[in-house]
Amino acid sequence: MFILIFQDAFDFKSIAGGVLGSCLVYGIKRGLFSNEAGVGSAPNASASARVSHPAKQGLVQTLSVYIDTLLLCTATALMCLSTGVTRDAVVSGAPYVQNAISTVFGTAGPIFITVAMVLFAFTTLLGNLYYVDNALAFMNNKNKPSKKFMNIFYIFATLIIFIGAIIPMDAAWAMADITMGGMTLINLPTCMIMGKIAIDCLKDYEKQKKEGKDPIFKANLIGLNEEELDYWK
Repeated sequence: MFILIFQDAFDFKSIAGGVLGSCLVYGIKRGLFSNEAGVGSAPNASASARVSHPAKQGLVQTLSVYIDTLLLCTATALMCLSTGVTRDAVVSGAPYVQNAISTVFGTAGPIFITVAMVLFAFTTLLGNLYYVDNALAFMNNKNKPSKKFMNIFYIFATLIIFIGAIIPMDAAWAMADITMGGMTLINLPTCMIMGKIAIDCLKDYEKQKKEGKDPIFKANLIGLNEEELDYWK
């Protein structure tokens, strides 16, 4: 299984043909959907956590990237490769996983994958709507928009979901890649600008841990003016 993975990753014929670049781009795009690291969406949920120090939740969020991409995605790949089912462009994505799991669980395998995908899609929609609620409240001076506006927005979001379900898959992925890429281009410069604050925050956490304390964040300890902050005062 590992030989197959590395053979496909370092196929010198593909490299000579210029395919490596497109494979890397494809991997980056799907990696964004895997854990959303650097996109700026997950912090909406992380910021809701009640912790005594922001570095605590930051470390948890960092760990989630490894659990998702390195463990879950690798486990899925090894599960599929170990079955020896056919791998080609015709059977890719969910059908490939269904074919792989059916070699062990028979007809119940594809049904299980379908149910899991439905639950995953539903919970993802709930999570994304929660992100949007927070963003709209922030844009509206920390006040949630009127109920009428939110009802109209939810109807619009529902229509987008139906459109995404009926348009060609390539078009749906292209739209998702463009929007996710746009978020990343906005978020990464922000991360660079605020990088020093984040590093100082981590150093403050590590200092308190070395002193045997349960870290408690105080903005003035890292040079922030508490009067300018919305939280952590």
